[in-house]
Amino acid sequence: MKIIASLFVVLLFGCRQPSSSEMPEKIPVNDPHSAANFNEVVTKHLDLDIAVNFDEEQISGKAAWTIDNTAKVDHIIFDTWRLAVERVTLGTEEKSTAFTLGKDSGYLGRPLEIKIDTGTTRVNIYYSTSREAGALQWLKPQQTAGKKLPFLFTQSQPILARSWVPCQDGPAVRFTYNATVRVPSNLSAVMSAENPQQRSPSGVYTFRQQKPIPSYLLALAVGDISFKAIDHRTGVYAEPSVIEKASWEFADMGKMVNAAEKLYGPYQWGRYDLIVLPPSFPYGGMENPMLTFATPTVIAGDRSLVGLVAHELAHSWSGNLVTNATWNDIWLNEGFTTYFENRIIEALYGKPEAKMQEVFSRQDLARAIKDLGETSMDTRLKLDLAGRDPDEGLGTIAYDKGFAFLRTIEETFGRDRFDAFLKDYFSKNAFQSRTTEEFLGQLNAYFEDDSKGLEKLRAAEWIRGVGIPSNMPAAVSPQFTSIDSLLKQWEATKQATGLSKLIVSTNQKLYFLRKLPSSITAEEMATLDKEFGFTRSGNAELQTAWYTIAIQKQYKAATPYIEKFLIEVGRRKFLRPLYGEMVKTAEGKAWAKQVYQKARPNYHPVAYNTIDDMLK
Repeated sequence: MKIIASLFVVLLFGCRQPSSSEMPEKIPVNDPHSAANFNEVVTKHLDLDIAVNFDEEQISGKAAWTIDNTAKVDHIIFDTWRLAVERVTLGTEEKSTAFTLGKDSGYLGRPLEIKIDTGTTRVNIYYSTSREAGALQWLKPQQTAGKKLPFLFTQSQPILARSWVPCQDGPAVRFTYNATVRVPSNLSAVMSAENPQQRSPSGVYTFRQQKPIPSYLLALAVGDISFKAIDHRTGVYAEPSVIEKASWEFADMGKMVNAAEKLYGPYQWGRYDLIVLPPSFPYGGMENPMLTFATPTVIAGDRSLVGLVAHELAHSWSGNLVTNATWNDIWLNEGFTTYFENRIIEALYGKPEAKMQEVFSRQDLARAIKDLGETSMDTRLKLDLAGRDPDEGLGTIAYDKGFAFLRTIEETFGRDRFDAFLKDYFSKNAFQSRTTEEFLGQLNAYFEDDSKGLEKLRAAEWIRGVGIPSNMPAAVSPQFTSIDSLLKQWEATKQATGLSKLIVSTNQKLYFLRKLPSSITAEEMATLDKEFGFTRSGNAELQTAWYTIAIQKQYKAATPYIEKFLIEVGRRKFLRPLYGEMVKTAEGKAWAKQVYQKARPNYHPVAYNTIDDMLK
């Protein structure tokens, strides 16, 4: 059986089996979302010198790339998206060279092919961005918390970096960078790098990222930004009117870093800071190295949503340190990180809290598979996104099915041994990009002495199979079991008085809302609203759950609050279910279009591209 288990991954994935003590053999990566010839000549370091122009909504300047021409080819190809390339030179002497921009391929952009010599080590690209750059959101003063100064932030994941910097825009390519950024003197700039904590009177900022990162982690924010330290290596950036609330909400950041290190080894990025962006930021958080970008929707005033910080911090190991080699392997980033997040939550807040989060994850997974269809190929962990925007892969399956697979590995081999494997995996593969096949090769090699465990794991069913494998461990929370009893009582009596004293925490309330019967009426909702105040809640997770039901049941008391929420909040996680529910009826779709007309200017392209499709 030991021989059969060892052959299993070879036969399934066709890759050499490394021993547990050696590095895996590096094989060329086929990235369907990049035109770059990085398997022949690869970028290693970026010297970026740019100016930020709010009047023109444009970034312009010079991207100077240090390259390694391993194959001694006569050209290098970069990814671009609607960049205006003025000229290209080679070397420090700036020798002019020929270049061509290829055919526009929609979301993939246009390849920039540059003629080089076999000995070329530096390529200088002078360029400017377009107003349509998908990575950039330019905010007017009224769209910020302070209402006085403009704001700019980037979102490069998954393949939007090419819209603001010409680059080899695939996660298999890693580079260090230095940057000089010129902004209006009344604004501050921060990046995914070593950051200043004070404003520069000249408006000129310099940055250094000494660790190699993929292009999707290249990030910039410019605005009225203040800083407040949490401890010696963590702190918060935010607009002045938000900084105190943010620093209070994220007071446990330092403890989270300490807990993560105890689990899986040293934090290798120096500082861990967080910036709270304006509400239009389309994600909950973005794990930009040394500076997590975060939505203000996690500032609930009770620290109940800080699991997002644990998630983005965990990416400092799973994603930033060891990265998926292509977007088909996105579960290696998000599934690992969701598991790691859960372990941080358990270490800091206890097993009951972690179990509640795991139950939610299983609920989200079941819902996603129901929506996609149990036989959908998109329910596999190893995706095939060729011919599609890789943003389609950034969904629940990668997060929650990936998390469930890692929990299955933990249950199969025991937590202590699985922790030892993960610690070894992060150390062995640090600052490298890996495929699913390479991960499975290392997993198989590490546990090769337990052939029965490898057979029981059924990794092929998890990775290549659709739906949910039958060996997924159960997720049970005693706290939620007690709420199930309260729900039965409520369904029998319809009496809500006193429930808010028994269902107290955010997780408990969220579970209660998720379990409400589909037969609930608007009148019954009114009694629950009187008891809990869900409509007026300041917690975005609870608001979304409640507002979704309110739309279904035409609970009119919530209508103005729903409209206000959709106009002010740009996080796609919350927008999709609400607009999705609205468009199910003709009346609701008309209402959605009316609200969207006001809200769309506040959304990032990542968000409005999704909602545009929903409202067609």
